[in-house]
Amino acid sequence: MAVKSELTIPLSISAGIHIGVIVILALGVDFSDKPKPQPQASAPAVQAVVVDQQKVAEHVEKLKAQKREAERKEKARQDDADRRVREARKEREREQNRIKKLEQERKQKEIETKNANDAAKAAQLKQKQEKEKAAKAEAARKQKEKERQASEAAAKKAADKRKAEEAAALKAENERKRKAEAERKRKAEEQARREQEQMMQDALAAEQAALSQTRNKAVMSEVQRYTSMIRATIQRNLVVDESMRGKSCRVFIRLANDGFVTASKILDGDSVVCRATKAAINKAGRLPVSSEPDVYNKLKEINLTVQPEFN
Repeated sequence: MAVKSELTIPLSISAGIHIGVIVILALGVDFSDKPKPQPQASAPAVQAVVVDQQKVAEHVEKLKAQKREAERKEKARQDDADRRVREARKEREREQNRIKKLEQERKQKEIETKNANDAAKAAQLKQKQEKEKAAKAEAARKQKEKERQASEAAAKKAADKRKAEEAAALKAENERKRKAEAERKRKAEEQARREQEQMMQDALAAEQAALSQTRNKAVMSEVQRYTSMIRATIQRNLVVDESMRGKSCRVFIRLANDGFVTASKILDGDSVVCRATKAAINKAGRLPVSSEPDVYNKLKEINLTVQPEFN
């Protein structure tokens, strides 16, 4: 019975150790320092088994601690990797947004450039049409002037012929009446000559007055037309907004004979409209002018009122 009791205790201890090892293996703990089985025969063997069990327990705790530390480091590494991924994603999004913004700005600039080119082409076409129209008007004016000169030449020729005929008639009359009527005829001829000269002078004066009046009307009509063209050119280059509605600006403009703006000065008006008007004049650079000296002289220095137009 004593021997059986002595063997039962070591067996129980050994069984407990093996069960503990199995549990550790089940938890995934791997270690090479395994307790060697001891002969279950005596009390010293029991003490050795107890010591090995303590070492095993310490080793198990050490492995658990190492495992926890490894898991902690792995989690920290994973967290850092996740943070880097998030930061890289945010940086990529920022870069994509920046690229998208640059692309939008590029497209906007392309649109603005196209609009500016289209506006410039339209302005050039309109200017060409206006020049062609002005050239036709000038050709018509020259044709009328030529016809007037021809009419005047014909009238002068007819007058000369009539005068010659009258002179011949007077000469014949003088010859017919001879000496008796010579003095009277001389007086009558002198009176007739004076009257004829007065009539011709009156006719020429009336004709000159009519021509001058017609010319003045034509010049003023051209001045009004070119003034409207100048205002329209400025309006095309005027950048407007709602704050300008109902407001205006009066500006002085000096033009070269080719329409180049040599000077411009704000006289009075709304400051916003005046700044926009000044910018529109500078942008146009060259304004419509007539090649006819009388019209140009009235346009080379003008005061113009500009009021923004809204469609």
